[in-house]
Amino acid sequence: MNDRPSLDDIRRAPKVLLHDHLDGGLRPETIVDLARDGGYGDLPTTDPGGLRTWFAEASDSGSLERYLETFSHTVGVMQSVEALTRVAYECAEDLAADGVVYAEVRYAPEQHTTTGLTLEQVIEAVLDGFERGGREHGIRIGTLVTAMRHQARSMEIAELAVRYRDAGVVGFDIAGAEAGYPPTRHLDAFEYLQRENAHFTIHAGEAFGLPSIWQAIQWCGADRLGHGVRIIDDITEDEDGVPELGRLAAYVRDKRIPLEMCPTSNIQTGAAKSIAEHPIGLLRRLSFRVTVNTDNRLMSGTTPSREFAKLVEAFDYGWDDLQWFTVNAMKSAFIGFTERLELINGVIKPGFVELRGDRA
Repeated sequence: MNDRPSLDDIRRAPKVLLHDHLDGGLRPETIVDLARDGGYGDLPTTDPGGLRTWFAEASDSGSLERYLETFSHTVGVMQSVEALTRVAYECAEDLAADGVVYAEVRYAPEQHTTTGLTLEQVIEAVLDGFERGGREHGIRIGTLVTAMRHQARSMEIAELAVRYRDAGVVGFDIAGAEAGYPPTRHLDAFEYLQRENAHFTIHAGEAFGLPSIWQAIQWCGADRLGHGVRIIDDITEDEDGVPELGRLAAYVRDKRIPLEMCPTSNIQTGAAKSIAEHPIGLLRRLSFRVTVNTDNRLMSGTTPSREFAKLVEAFDYGWDDLQWFTVNAMKSAFIGFTERLELINGVIKPGFVELRGDRA
């Protein structure tokens, strides 16, 4: 169809982002600057254009482990208060320029302490950058503090999530390689967060299958699933081609557990073969609580608008579909109900109404 949303149209739409890594979204120019200022000498090139290309190529291996290796360079230059504040500010600026009205951006404080910063200094530097960037560019950003699943600091990070939840930290996450590091290794942290009425999401069902999702939900009590793409393994077709949900898939759909889908990233890590074959198409048709996200904007060479544009191209989505994904995301955010409702009714729905009018 000729009247489906174009990339330029989509950039004007109010968008919501729930799964975006701070250390996966740096500008190449900023990486070069910070490497020079901080004495980081391991970059593959100091040419910003060449560096952008290197990140894209290194991220297209089809392996989650290889994909994660690229973060050594971004994390390597994010080791000072000034660097963290700048990266957070620019993140807010870049997302706002792409039409994002609300975002939750995650990072692992423990990865930014190699030159002596405390965890508290890391968190406060990021919060400062987001506060200033959000105020100047008209975007609301909440942070998710992440613990690395192969380390043993999850309780410490969970306690910080609770301590800073009134200052801008809206939730907790665990991330890193899934195989061999099940979420149940951090059960004490998740039980603590539940006792404290705190929100958390868990990376699950990306590189690893249904057991990862099952543990994240049934053992750990996750509010949302980071990726969750392998839930497709619990959906089969009968002889007439009608989808049949297994017990876990049905539970996820019935409970409206949000899936933080990241289509381009899933292709890069081998979790899906192509956008057209991505499970998001079927999951949307079956009305799972699907949301559309970027994961790592630098590594995937993407933006929230580009992710939507790829789905429009692959599945012939229109404005109703894009609004559905966006409202799903806003409903699933880790901020208060009143604020979510104000953004849905006061910003998101009116924004889509205006765009539909422009297309009439």
